[in-house]
Amino acid sequence: MSCHIIGMPTKRRYELSDAQWARLEPLLPPEKPWTGRPNDDHRRILNGILWILNSGAPWRDLPRHYGRVGTVSSRFYRWRRSGVWQQVLEALQALADAEGRVGWELHFLDSTVVRAHQHAAGARKTGREPGAEDEALGRSRGGFTTKIHLRCEGYGKPVTFTVTGGQVHDTRQVSALISRGAIRRIGRGRPRLRPTKLVGDKAYSSRSIRLALRRRGITPVIPTKANERRQPDFDREAYRQRNIIERLINRLKNFRRIATRYEKRAANYLAMITIGAILLWI
Repeated sequence: MSCHIIGMPTKRRYELSDAQWARLEPLLPPEKPWTGRPNDDHRRILNGILWILNSGAPWRDLPRHYGRVGTVSSRFYRWRRSGVWQQVLEALQALADAEGRVGWELHFLDSTVVRAHQHAAGARKTGREPGAEDEALGRSRGGFTTKIHLRCEGYGKPVTFTVTGGQVHDTRQVSALISRGAIRRIGRGRPRLRPTKLVGDKAYSSRSIRLALRRRGITPVIPTKANERRQPDFDREAYRQRNIIERLINRLKNFRRIATRYEKRAANYLAMITIGAILLWI
């Protein structure tokens, strides 16, 4: 038997808590803009999007108490096109950095392959984002897949991420991962991008990657392959902490809309990952 205190609203599964909403609300566009129609209640719409993210269900199955399916889904797509999801993530990262909750000593690289649902195929050629000819869908040993490449900070929160077809090698996304994800400073100061050390597994082992990192002032912590010369100064203690990013991947895959790809467009799937990352930062 379930019960609740009379007069107090019950929080449904997957919905934002009051504390989460308090951190998120100031970062969202105004519900009543200067021009045009007022937006529907942000919190209710967001909770509907989170229900989709967590359940993995199709939009048509959205419970009625979150509003019309078209209203909720159009907010998701509209905010993706206007960059709202990415702006919210960057604002949360800036707030965390100002509070000393971003670890800059060690950052970690890794990737994970996600099975794509059969409905993820067949996106129309019109309306594709620049450079998204394959919509980050490919074939790998797991079948029809997408690969998520990501960098996380020292406490296990996502800094930046990209998506490619599942067959794409990890090394091909290193440049994008280390050149993006600068966290701006609140107040004066330049945005910060570079950690002291960057940890990756043997998949990232190459002379060119190590040189590129050192040119940026980053110490690589990447073990050598069997056919490579050993590194006498390899930081084994730092490398033992690599499970931090493995745990992050597991947390992201708790969101069923991330664990399995249903979106036809790579940009929409990336937006779902961004919303998952927002939840981990608030």
